[in-house]
Amino acid sequence: MNKRALISVSDKEGLVPFVQELTNLGFEIISTGGTKTVLEKAGLQPIGIEAITEFPEMMDGRVKTLHPRVHGGLLGRRDLPSHMEAMAEHGILPIDLVVVNLYPFKETISKPEVTEADAIENIDIGGPSMLRSAAKNHASLTVVVDPKDYDWVLAELKEGNTTLASRKKLAAKVFRHTAAYDALIGEYLTKAVAETETETLTKTYVLKQTLRYGENSHQKASFYQDALPVPYSIASAKQIHGKELSYNNIKDADAALRIAEEFTEPTAVALKHMNPCGIGSGETIAEAFQEAYEADPVSIFGGIIVLNRPVDVATAEQLQRIFLEIIIAPAFEEEALEILTKKKICACWLLISKKQPNSQKLSLSLGAYWCKNQMIK
Repeated sequence: MNKRALISVSDKEGLVPFVQELTNLGFEIISTGGTKTVLEKAGLQPIGIEAITEFPEMMDGRVKTLHPRVHGGLLGRRDLPSHMEAMAEHGILPIDLVVVNLYPFKETISKPEVTEADAIENIDIGGPSMLRSAAKNHASLTVVVDPKDYDWVLAELKEGNTTLASRKKLAAKVFRHTAAYDALIGEYLTKAVAETETETLTKTYVLKQTLRYGENSHQKASFYQDALPVPYSIASAKQIHGKELSYNNIKDADAALRIAEEFTEPTAVALKHMNPCGIGSGETIAEAFQEAYEADPVSIFGGIIVLNRPVDVATAEQLQRIFLEIIIAPAFEEEALEILTKKKICACWLLISKKQPNSQKLSLSLGAYWCKNQMIK
């Protein structure tokens, strides 16, 4: 009996060459909807899911894979005679490979004018169900949720089959993926009904950067970004100069941003090692920086500066007099950049958007340091 692969993906990246290789390895391809159409246009001949279930897709595709002949083929344990007998009795054939990724819920709700109806329609039901079934039964089959895994999975299949260790790794990735997917849906619907004190707090973060080390050189650290980040955060800042940010840079910069967002008038915040060493406001941003500098002209050396106005020439000329670790501002005038670049007075400069009204604050300490809408651990 040929091995069978069930393929249903929203992200078509790398799909056709991957399936072509599976076909060359003797896999029988089962597919659905748009995925089936793409494969057929590429000259492949997938079997439609309705041929397996003997039931048509319906309700605009909402009901197509939620069927015993699909989930029986995924959940049936190959090492249990009773499972294999039940499959044979009911005409259920085993599925050996599942390749599924989900409706683009995150991308949908990230659109500025998204409607609630559109968001709801992009909540995937069949996809997570197939992924979870396959991942639960990873001892018997392989499940792939990420196109980035196609190449190495193929390499193992060409050797005969994926290893149990690889299948466990892929299964763990599936459950992380579906958990994050559900967390986004829960967060979206919770905001829609304006609940603020829920019985559980579910947040999801994506890896933005693996840091060289943590708070101290012998510690490991990673920088995670909120799956739906707000613009006013270090994770959303654009670095335009200098070396890679460190764990302590990120903590300090986040703390300085939290202070700066409390002010609407031109304001400069100077901070070093999580301690403010000067805050100044004035008619201009140059005047504001001078006020911050005079608050403690010693501790500011090697510190972090957050300015809530664009850096102009006058301000740049003041900034270039001392060494600063980071300068954060909503913009830098071209001539101001030239001044700062020539003097090489700071490690890096970041562009940060203007403060957003009612931006969410999150500060927890659970074995990690949580910045606003981001986390480093």
